[in-house]
Amino acid sequence: MLQKITPLLLLFLGETLSIGAELVGSKRAAEVGSYASTFFVMLPIVILGGALLVGGYMLGYTQFKNIWIVTALSVGSILIVEPFLAFVLFHQTPTLGAGIGLCLGALGIAATLFL
Repeated sequence: MLQKITPLLLLFLGETLSIGAELVGSKRAAEVGSYASTFFVMLPIVILGGALLVGGYMLGYTQFKNIWIVTALSVGSILIVEPFLAFVLFHQTPTLGAGIGLCLGALGIAATLFL
C-alpha cells in the first residue's frame, strides 16, 4: 500500500511547490515590479517541484502500470492545490465560469479514478 501512496505524495508535493512558486512569483512580481529577482527566487522551488513530479510519475507508472491513473492523480492534485493556494494568496473567489470549470474538472477526475 505504501508503494501506491508514495507516488501520490510526490505528485501532490511537487504540484504544491510548483504552483505555489508560480502564484507567489506572480503576486510578488505584480507588487514589487521586479521580475528578474522574483524569477530567480522562484526558480529553485519550481526545479524541486519538477523533480518531485518526475519521481512521482516514474514511481506511479511503476506501481499502477497505467499512465492515465498517474495523470489523473496529478491533475487531481492540481485541482485541489491551485484553488486553495489562489484563495489563500490572492483572497479571490472564483467567478461563476471558473467555479463551473472546477466542478466539471473534479467530476472528470472522479470518473477517471472510479469508473
